Parts: sequence; structure tokens; C-alpha cells
Amino acid sequence: MLASAQDPVSFLEQLALLWDASWDIWRKGGWAMGAIFVNAVIMFGFGVHTLLKLGRKSFRGVGEKTWRLWIAHPEYREGKIGALLDEVTLAGDLEQSAAVFDGVRKAELAPINRELKMMKVCIAAAPLLGLLGTVTGMLATFAALAAGQGGEKTMVAVSQGISEALITTMTGLVVALPGLFFQYFLSRMRDGYAAFLARLETGCAQDLHRRLEAARADVEAA
Repeated sequence: MLASAQDPVSFLEQLALLWDASWDIWRKGGWAMGAIFVNAVIMFGFGVHTLLKLGRKSFRGVGEKTWRLWIAHPEYREGKIGALLDEVTLAGDLEQSAAVFDGVRKAELAPINRELKMMKVCIAAAPLLGLLGTVTGMLATFAALAAGQGGEKTMVAVSQGISEALITTMTGLVVALPGLFFQYFLSRMRDGYAAFLARLETGCAQDLHRRLEAARADVEAA
């Protein structure tokens, strides 16, 4: 019972020690750490926004048999995909249908593509910002060696410059690597949604073609 009662206290103490150690490392990284942090916030902000936007499309939860049924039977449509079908099935001919789907792709995919491009820029910038911090750290190291007369004070200045150089390099890579995998995952989701729209366009075009052929046959029979 005593050990379990002390567990929350020890956990908070460990958390405080971890925070102090992290802040100490952050402080030793110099001014470049702030730039890397802002870059990471922008990058993951775009990523989370894109993930939520693609998640709201609900295209993964609707099977092909279901949306093909919805094309022919509007009364069964529901959700985001049903609303999309309500919009695209208003076309009166195949050219109009293709134009409607082109508009849907531009409206749906263009913002996602822009955000993914911004993520790529941030991913590329993260290690470069780390490299910039490395250069400034090494400059501080050489300045300390040039100005110092030896002794403990000079060694402290040299160690601070080396710490800044190594910490910023590591932080830039730590930010860039998960961002790269996150951006790849989102790109696959975007490609999946684009493929879904292409299949949906094909299904709508086939249904429209059948209806136009049936209407033409009725006119000829009359």
C-alpha cells in the first residue's frame, strides 16, 4: 500500500526531471531550436489538418457495391458520399458529367495537394535549420578557441558551441523523419481518395450512358 501510494509522487518527480533535462537540452541548442520548433508546428499542423480533412470524406467506409447501388437508387444515399452523388448525378450528358467531376477534383484535391506541398517544404527545411544551428555552434566553438587562453572557462565555451552544433543537427533530423513518414501516409490517403473519385466517375458515366441509351431506345420505339 505504501509503495502504491508513493507511485504517483515518484511519477511526477520523474516527469519533472524529464522536463528539466529536456529544457536544458533545448536551451543548449541555441536560437536555431526556436526556428525548428516553429517549422515543426507548421508541418504537423498541416499534416493533422489534412488527416482530418481526408477522414471526413468517409470514402473508406463505403464499399463499391454500396455506392453503385446509390448511383441507381438516390433514395438510399446518405452521408458525404451520398451528398457527392447528389451533386454529380445531375449531369444531363457525358461531357457535363466529366466537367462536374473535374470541378469536384479541383475543389476536393487541390487544397490537399497544397498542404502536402507545404509539408514537403517544412520537411526539407527541418534538417537545413539544424545544419544552420550546427554552423553557428561550430563558429562559436572556433571563436572560443581563438579568443580563449586555455583553462576551464575556454573549455566551457567550447563545449557549449559543440553542444549547440550537435543538438540542432539531431533535432532537425528528429523533426524531419516522422514528418517524412507522416507526409507519405497522407499522400497515400490522397491517392486513395483520387482513385475513389475516378471509380465513382466511371460508375456514374456507365449509369448515365445506360439511361441515355434507354431513353433513346424509347424515343425510337415511339
